[in-house]
Amino acid sequence: MARIEATPAPLPTNIYDVNAADPKSQLVDRSAMAGADVAHIGELMAALGRLRNAEQQLSDASLKYMKLNQTDMRALHFLIVTANTEAVATPGAIASHLKISTASTTKLLDRLENAGHIIRQPHPSDRRALAISITPKTRQAAMETVGRQQSKRFHAAARLSAAERDVVIRFLDDMTQEISLTDEPWAQPAASRE
Repeated sequence: MARIEATPAPLPTNIYDVNAADPKSQLVDRSAMAGADVAHIGELMAALGRLRNAEQQLSDASLKYMKLNQTDMRALHFLIVTANTEAVATPGAIASHLKISTASTTKLLDRLENAGHIIRQPHPSDRRALAISITPKTRQAAMETVGRQQSKRFHAAARLSAAERDVVIRFLDDMTQEISLTDEPWAQPAASRE
């Protein structure tokens, strides 16, 4: 039986090298680019890969520490931000934020309440609604572990000049637009059923 590794194996050094991934230029035409530019873009892609790996390791560790799943953690983060902005979190707002059904939201809230992570209370101004809040203990645990680690991203951004941050923002937004699944037929729900 194969042994499951606790930590992912290191990636090959050329995993993000476009020449290794697309040697015949079927996906990316780079015939007009200098080899040094192609290699430099590969270094950038490798840096993004290292960031994704670090984010995944942090996510896995936080899920294990908090004994929650990804959706639970996203819900708790939403509740922390909602409380910080003095807004009232409702089951409908949580469902909308997480893009899940009302039935799934009810199951989520039941699970979080049973584990002592949230409190359901009457809404302060709408008698038909509930207000959902995170318990002080769970909030403190999340802030002192996952939140503290995630907040270190701010330091990396703060070390950049305003002009450098503008370049990074433009790059990340551009890359997000390039890979967004907007009109890809293979990525639509009907395609996965065929």
